[in-house]
Amino acid sequence: MRNLSLFDEPSNFDRVKLATKLRVLAEKGIFVGGSSWKYEGWLGQIYTPERYFTRGRFSQKRFEETCLAEYAETFPIVCGDFSFYQFPTDTFWRKLFATAPPSLKFALKTPEDITVKVFPTHARYGPRAGMDNPSFLNADLFEVAFLELLRLHRDRIAVLVFEFGTFSRESYREPGAFVEDLDRFLTRLSPDFQYSVEVRNADFLVPEYFAVLRKHGVAHVFNAWTRMPVLPVQLQIPDAFTTDFLVSRAQLRRGRPYEEAVKILAPYSEVRDENPEAREGLRTLIDRATRNHERAYLFVNNRLEGNSPITIQEVISQ
Repeated sequence: MRNLSLFDEPSNFDRVKLATKLRVLAEKGIFVGGSSWKYEGWLGQIYTPERYFTRGRFSQKRFEETCLAEYAETFPIVCGDFSFYQFPTDTFWRKLFATAPPSLKFALKTPEDITVKVFPTHARYGPRAGMDNPSFLNADLFEVAFLELLRLHRDRIAVLVFEFGTFSRESYREPGAFVEDLDRFLTRLSPDFQYSVEVRNADFLVPEYFAVLRKHGVAHVFNAWTRMPVLPVQLQIPDAFTTDFLVSRAQLRRGRPYEEAVKILAPYSEVRDENPEAREGLRTLIDRATRNHERAYLFVNNRLEGNSPITIQEVISQ
């Protein structure tokens, strides 16, 4: 398969048709979108290159600052990964929500300062690398530093995602201890938002975990990720549907690390590695939501197959 230039449009990609199908699904309460949106590989697909020209040249700065508005012309929802790495300021939130029409809904990852128990030994954590996180599951901090600033915009927010990375045995020797901590945390959350939990320890998918989510009306995130069971397997877990809405994040092929996915699939202008199992899982969720009149929030990452708009196009076309 040849590499597309930034300004080539794939002959089989119909942006108008995709937008129409996504709009019909959204009217049924089924929202499908991408994980983040600032991808130059989508130029000629989701994005019109000429809209980002300055003085006859493509401006990456203009693209990154304004492309969310054009994203919203196709997709009804977007997952914001950026909020995992920071507590955004009030100014940041106001600017973000002003750059897209009110019709665009957001799923937001909650800051890692709430969900990381021990900071990874990675350079970006500086002196905190390898240290215990004193803010882990701190409901007071989460309320003051995150939720309070979002209340003004809560009609734009579909769901918040608590992403828990893989815990070591030193952090939790068995799932029950995590479930107890999670229960205490969820008990203290404001009812003003919808919440979901994504775990990346396959052995945490136990009845006690799902029971706690059900107790609090929180959704389990069906996630396609390198060390988790594939989506169709997760969907077969009897207890996995824990509330009246569904959340899924299709991110990586099972067994493929993030760094390898970036190397193989960038710059995300085309599908380079189809993932039939993930596509099947997403279609099953759409079918279930349609049949049961449930709301669903489904997100596809470029690093699943190489280009999430095309993946989404193929998922909803069958």
